[in-house]
Amino acid sequence: MLDLNSFPVTQRWPAKHPERLQLYSNPTPNGVKVSIALEEMGLPYEAHRVEIGRNETWVPEFLSLNPNGKIPAIIDPEGPDGTPIGMFESGAILLYLAEKTGKLLPASRAGRYEAIQWVFFQMANVGPMFGQLGYFYVFAGRELEDKRPLERYRAESKRLLGVLDGRLDGREWVMGDAFTIADVALVGWVRNLVGFYKAGDLVEFDTLRFVPGWLERCLARPAVQRGLKIPGVG
Repeated sequence: MLDLNSFPVTQRWPAKHPERLQLYSNPTPNGVKVSIALEEMGLPYEAHRVEIGRNETWVPEFLSLNPNGKIPAIIDPEGPDGTPIGMFESGAILLYLAEKTGKLLPASRAGRYEAIQWVFFQMANVGPMFGQLGYFYVFAGRELEDKRPLERYRAESKRLLGVLDGRLDGREWVMGDAFTIADVALVGWVRNLVGFYKAGDLVEFDTLRFVPGWLERCLARPAVQRGLKIPGVG
């Protein structure tokens, strides 16, 4: 049996199935990226709920896996050199899993890099901007009398949706005919914006020509639905 005891995180969240990939997560837009990918790829995994509200990402055991104190993070008992590997940062994990399985990435080198750039688009732009919009529209920031921060993130979120809308013109998925990690990276955030944040009207979501249909297609995928719930966690 594989021994994961060298990872302190397993002391707080013991592995019942150490032969499976271990996922430490929570059903947030970032957290569901990895579970969706795992469900789409058909990789066996064991999920552990890390309670953000109880600051569990800041306990020493979790920080030993991700010193930045954010979910999701993983331990793969079958790493690239045959030994367990721990990883954090959702975009990096998506790329790692895609390369490990040969799934959710185009086969051509050019297509591979094209998909990766859209993952980076989500990581560098969509996630941070949508998240700030949520803070100023739904959470504590809404109490501020100065609405300039909200307007800034509203305008930028609307602009980014327009970029995605343009990309989807004539395409079923971000990369065309194939569902990839680019779609995986984006779907949780777009869903959260119009669902949990209820900011559809704020960003004029219904005026978009292609994003709403893309979102519906993403959410119609059984693996996406399972991943959104993070089996055993969500």
